[in-house]
Amino acid sequence: MRLRKASRAVLRPLKGATIPGEKIRLREKKLSDVRNDYRWQSDPELARLDAAPGLTLPFSVFLLEYTTALHRSSPRRYPLAVDTTDGRHIGNCTCYDIDGKQGEAQLGIMLGDRDYWDKGYGADVINTLVDHVFGTTELKRLYLKTLDWNARAQRCFAKCGFTPCGKMAQDHNCFVLMELTREAWEKSG
Repeated sequence: MRLRKASRAVLRPLKGATIPGEKIRLREKKLSDVRNDYRWQSDPELARLDAAPGLTLPFSVFLLEYTTALHRSSPRRYPLAVDTTDGRHIGNCTCYDIDGKQGEAQLGIMLGDRDYWDKGYGADVINTLVDHVFGTTELKRLYLKTLDWNARAQRCFAKCGFTPCGKMAQDHNCFVLMELTREAWEKSG
């Protein structure tokens, strides 16, 4: 029997380690994040920015689903918490739809703590996650989608090297698609 080499498209668990940025640290999600995540997902403004319906589940049901999700890992999804350098949980970011065959993955970010908006934290999260993904995998392309009216998010992503690559409509929303290739990332570094 021939052993297959581990795919370099898979992002490995951090096992207690963190990924340091300039203003933030990325870490694995943990159960103590549940109250912040529930509050943020229940917030109508944050839900609107994420093109999602506001969460209406009771906390007890959310807690059960959250706990179950923490114990299920998937090679196609890499959820992380965003902490400030002094340990305050301010948001989340995720690398998902990881496709080793196509060599690409989608990124998502949500800073739930409004005290950290418009201060460079979002760009630090994106840059830190991009560096980690391209530095530890062989993925060739990262992409994301943002609502076409969310100019602040588009400026942040452009600042991080993402360029528009299309548009799409989904569930009565219009999105701008943006991408960053490994080649462009290597040239910028």
